[in-house]
Amino acid sequence: MGFLDAILGRSKPVRPDLDQLFALPSAAVTLQAGAGFTPTGLGSVCFASVEGGAFVQLQQDVRALLDADTERGGVPVEFSQDAYGYTWLLARQPPEDTAALVNDLHAVNTLLQEGGFGPQLLCSLMGFRDAGGRSLALVYLYKRGTFYPFAPVAGAQDKRDRRDNGLELQVRALLADDLRVEEDLARWFPVWGAPGL
Repeated sequence: MGFLDAILGRSKPVRPDLDQLFALPSAAVTLQAGAGFTPTGLGSVCFASVEGGAFVQLQQDVRALLDADTERGGVPVEFSQDAYGYTWLLARQPPEDTAALVNDLHAVNTLLQEGGFGPQLLCSLMGFRDAGGRSLALVYLYKRGTFYPFAPVAGAQDKRDRRDNGLELQVRALLADDLRVEEDLARWFPVWGAPGL
């Protein structure tokens, strides 16, 4: 960081630490014990697509890597686009195998980063559900190197009422020792309709 950056209050961005994703299995155990939320076996990675053959080839490489077990009964990954034009990759593993799901998410993030597309990565998430059917996602912000909980309210009529802020704050307190939780609540962006949620 330079002298002018310090005077003008600009800060150096946090270097993403993809290994933070490996904390998710222990966070899942804490979440189940403390709040009754169990993993769904679904996780996704969101990134901004770019045009060009290199990016298309990278997507094919990701698909080939994660679909390698489909002949043994594994479920193929799915790519989709949301209303904002972002691409989502949905990975599935057995709900009890959070480590395998984390490995898939880490592999996708790593391939994109090493392929020179790190700036296009937005977030990764892992889905959870409780006995009452409530959904919860632990979202990893790639550019911040932090996690936050996102808890949409099922069946709410108005988007302003579709988020369970109390549950999100409870989960933040519960996982403070397991994950690097994003301190700035303004960065807890909603991921409405995200695959895997």
